[in-house]
Amino acid sequence: MGQFDLTSRQRMALTTLINKYQIDEELVSAQVLAKEINRNAGTLRNQMQTLKALGLAEGVPGPNGGYKPTQKAYEEIDRQHLNNAETVTLAHNYKRISATVSEIHFTNIHHPDLCRAQIHFQQSIQDLTGGDAIVVGPSPVSNLVIAGEIVYVDNTIDMAIIDISEIKSPMGEEH
Repeated sequence: MGQFDLTSRQRMALTTLINKYQIDEELVSAQVLAKEINRNAGTLRNQMQTLKALGLAEGVPGPNGGYKPTQKAYEEIDRQHLNNAETVTLAHNYKRISATVSEIHFTNIHHPDLCRAQIHFQQSIQDLTGGDAIVVGPSPVSNLVIAGEIVYVDNTIDMAIIDISEIKSPMGEEH
């Protein structure tokens, strides 16, 4: 992962800043960040000062000010800055959500009874928890669909690991 030894709170603040900034490419206020991660705005401002000193965030003072992540911030959490990224449908708790998935790694596909995938999202996944059923897809190019149960969620890097119960991709179609 990144080159800095960030605390879990700093990593959560940085990931949340990136998630919020990617929505509309506008500055994100300390109040918005604090509310999203359930922290005091003053405490969050102190964390943001550290992130600014490390070159991971830029701040604009004033009533319309806020923070935005730097390219270094995206590198720190191993995420690409995507403009106009394609989304996939995420079905969670019987609700469909548009989500941006940056990577899917199959961790042990060689054993069909223990197949797992590590899915990295480009947005907050705070609503996902272990034991939830999930369906991701179809993906934009290959129409890949993955279904299974969440076994682990890491909100600091927006990653979930799922036990896969089904993988589908149409054969013979040109994309």
